[in-house]
Amino acid sequence: MKITNIHEKNQLYLCLIMSRSGKKTPIFGFSTSDSEKKDKRMANRSFRHKAKQQIKTGKEPVTDMNEIITTWDMSKDAKRYIKKPTPKQMRK
Repeated sequence: MKITNIHEKNQLYLCLIMSRSGKKTPIFGFSTSDSEKKDKRMANRSFRHKAKQQIKTGKEPVTDMNEIITTWDMSKDAKRYIKKPTPKQMRK
């Protein structure tokens, strides 16, 4: 973050100029989907539901999320490394 002074009509304004944050490593999701937020929410709901059911029946509750859902069930299948990404791709 950078602080600058702007002089305008005998007024002094302090402005904060934010730099754009960027990714350090060019690894991106392999899909047309922007986010997996809905998939993660549904997976966590089913995980909690399954754990509650097992506790009520006296069984040992599920401890691993992979028993409920795999990453292949979500909208982004995998991630990949891009050798020459554009500046737009490297923005967060």
